[in-house]
Amino acid sequence: MIRHRGKEPRVDPSAYIAPTATLVGDVEVGLRARIMYGAVLDAEAGRITVGEATVVCENAVVRAGAGLPVTIGDHVFAGPHVTLLGCTAGRCVYIGTGATVLQAARLGTGSVVAVAGLVHARTQIPDEFFVPPHTVAVGDPVRLLAAGDPGLPDAIRQVGFASVAFGVDIEWTDRTARYERMAEVRVEEFGAHKDDLVL
Repeated sequence: MIRHRGKEPRVDPSAYIAPTATLVGDVEVGLRARIMYGAVLDAEAGRITVGEATVVCENAVVRAGAGLPVTIGDHVFAGPHVTLLGCTAGRCVYIGTGATVLQAARLGTGSVVAVAGLVHARTQIPDEFFVPPHTVAVGDPVRLLAAGDPGLPDAIRQVGFASVAFGVDIEWTDRTARYERMAEVRVEEFGAHKDDLVL
């Protein structure tokens, strides 16, 4: 448990936090939630809310940011090695091992992101929708694309990932300048950890 930017994690007494899990900043863990070994819930300049009877498995990374909170509803299962960044998961969502959900995406109630699935930035997954294993879900309305699909680069370009995730609006084709600026944004943001206090 770490105080970050003056905020401390809050954990319901009925919840379980594994001894090697890390909660940083404005993190709220609800009734009977389970945060397992090696999981990192890092609120940065945002907020993370974990609902009732939700399980965040081993080595998951959950990170909020300024204007990009993470809200995980009740009875959600987030499998091992899941990454959730600035997104929302509704009630009774299942997120399989190694899946990733990016900034401003929303997983509707009862939806599934199967093993190693990717839900890209700003993508809206309808209630009870199934994202198959090793598939990229992108857009609103959602499109499902395989890793080798020739339309994938253009679909990703259209979501404006660098803008939503980093606040960077540099041309898609100028990758070097874009990634340099993205790194600088995170260097500045993560620099606030120098003042953290382990509780």
